[in-house]
Amino acid sequence: MAEAGARGALPATRGAPPMRGLWREPLLHFVLIGAVLFGLYALVPGGQSSTPAAREIRLSVAEIDQLIVLYQAQWKRPPTPQELRQLVENKVQQEVLYREALAMGLDKDDEIVKRRMAQKMQFLAEDVAAAREPSRDELQRWFDAHPALFAQPPRLGFRHLYFSPDRRGARAKDDAQSALARLAGQPEDAALATTLADPFMFQDYYRDRSPEFLAKEFGPGFAHAASTLTPGAWQGPVESGFGWHLVYIDTAIPGRVPSFDEVEPEVKRAWLAEQKAQASQKAYQAMRERYSVLLPAPPERPASAPR
Repeated sequence: MAEAGARGALPATRGAPPMRGLWREPLLHFVLIGAVLFGLYALVPGGQSSTPAAREIRLSVAEIDQLIVLYQAQWKRPPTPQELRQLVENKVQQEVLYREALAMGLDKDDEIVKRRMAQKMQFLAEDVAAAREPSRDELQRWFDAHPALFAQPPRLGFRHLYFSPDRRGARAKDDAQSALARLAGQPEDAALATTLADPFMFQDYYRDRSPEFLAKEFGPGFAHAASTLTPGAWQGPVESGFGWHLVYIDTAIPGRVPSFDEVEPEVKRAWLAEQKAQASQKAYQAMRERYSVLLPAPPERPASAPR
């Protein structure tokens, strides 16, 4: 009857397997936690501890529930009572080893420990900044003061013909120039175009590419030259890191600064990042002022060292 009552208390999840819906129920968490706590208290006479407080390890219900949540996220099912007891024991082991390491002074002069503790202090300072939710008007004003952060670069769509120095040697540029004369007035997809050039290892056509992409793919010189070409005709030769190219620009989208409404989520992320950085720096400066830093004197130069 108790089992039926517990089952009846769980809301049905339409379309989901019964067990999968059951795993998400908080009631199951409490049942598991209760079973583990019952087993642990059975190990302590009278359910009480005579251990001094400094030597006690106390786990709250919330901490045990978190163990269940993490296990469930990894394995897509809740732990069995036996598995949960092992999770609790692992948590206790971690705490025991941590306390014993502190007692032995193993945290002293350890660069990894220092780095981790410093990182946690930085996170604490950043969390203070992240706790405040900005108003939309505040974000609008911040966006107006930092338009360059959200500027969208110009974009090009183009087809190109490649003339390889490896195949043509010193004639590559001249061959490209001769091909350009034959292509005068020809459309972008002219059948003649493909018969004049060499195979290219990447793409023959690039759609909606930024100058940054072109600089990485072909080199800064090619990116700059391509941005100055007039759409609608074969032009060149343009040199890249691969050789020489004839280029037909079919799409040229100028750069622009989008409206605030278009990029509001990005503005909020950038605003929060700035607030976190400022809070972290401010907190550090306040802590830094409480310390005096003593540096060793510079080593003396040997008498024979040139001045």
